[in-house]
Amino acid sequence: MTDIVDKQTRSRMMSGIRGKDTKPEMQLRRALHARGFRYRLHGKKLPGKPDLVFAKFGAIIFVHGCFWHRHEGCRFSTNPSTRKEFWQNKFRGNVARDQRNIEELVNAGWRVAVVWECDLKYQLEEVSENIEAWLKGTENKWNRTILQST
Repeated sequence: MTDIVDKQTRSRMMSGIRGKDTKPEMQLRRALHARGFRYRLHGKKLPGKPDLVFAKFGAIIFVHGCFWHRHEGCRFSTNPSTRKEFWQNKFRGNVARDQRNIEELVNAGWRVAVVWECDLKYQLEEVSENIEAWLKGTENKWNRTILQST
């Protein structure tokens, strides 16, 4: 199946996809800020440039888009019908890079949480409550240091 738009249009559309300050990230930032949390954004010196860095709590949060980071079992984690091999390699690389970054951060002593786009879309209040409890607690509540509400 061929693309329905020309190469230049597709290129322009894809270049408009942001890597930071996305809608889900902004929603979570507002919710946590309203709860009194302060954080650094996009830690440049840390692996993966985490979206939110809570140095006071030794914690990091990544806000992952379900499509780009392959949220398993999520309806937003669809596969494009064109250039299947390219997309499989792209997604495999994204997931491997994410895992590598999380392992490096955990080995450096950070607590890491991954929050999925779909969870923020439907359960923002619940997710922010869980994050608040996680940040204030000394124990890691989630399996393998990754927060997943679903």
